[in-house]
Amino acid sequence: MTHQGGPRSVPATTVARLPGYLHALRTLGAQGVVTTSSDELAHLAGVTPAQLRKDLSYLGSHGRRGVGYDVAHLSEQIGVVLGLAVRRGVVIVGVGNLGHALANYSGFAERGFVVEALVDADAAVVGTTVGGLVVEPLSELARVVAERGVSIGVIATPAGPAQDVCDALVAAGVVGILTFAPRALRVPEHVDVRAVDVASELQILAFHDARRSAEGA
Repeated sequence: MTHQGGPRSVPATTVARLPGYLHALRTLGAQGVVTTSSDELAHLAGVTPAQLRKDLSYLGSHGRRGVGYDVAHLSEQIGVVLGLAVRRGVVIVGVGNLGHALANYSGFAERGFVVEALVDADAAVVGTTVGGLVVEPLSELARVVAERGVSIGVIATPAGPAQDVCDALVAAGVVGILTFAPRALRVPEHVDVRAVDVASELQILAFHDARRSAEGA
């Protein structure tokens, strides 16, 4: 990935931190803040000022000495690098409790994503309305993706059917997948997968808690 206006590649680790910077900047913008320092922005994003400056240097943004960063300009710059200048269509597959929550989440639209469709394999769920959208059958996934310009799929199914759903999304032309299913998924090289495994994250927190307890014993 390269930033607009410059030849340097943006490392994957930096890309992973950019949404945090963008969220902090938009929070400042909503408060009427026009400029911010690297110290303030780093604090809001949960990184060190040195890390922040290094990350933003890949975007060609170095701030102005004694002034700092222009909040609106830097927000726009990061949005372009993240590909948010173009609104992206999303399909959610699996409309159980998690799917319901995702379908009703207002934050997607605020960040440049549009939930275009909801899909489920359960005949009892198909035809119901969730978040203003009628749930469609999994057998219509390819048509839905093609007709509505969907490029990102969200898998909110149990682990069992997740790989089959993933394969169906890839076959339909989806190039980005966010999965909440607790299992590894196989995809072609041209497809990106991001996994959200809440249980694993809790286990990592438990490990750190146990280590602190042992050190304090």
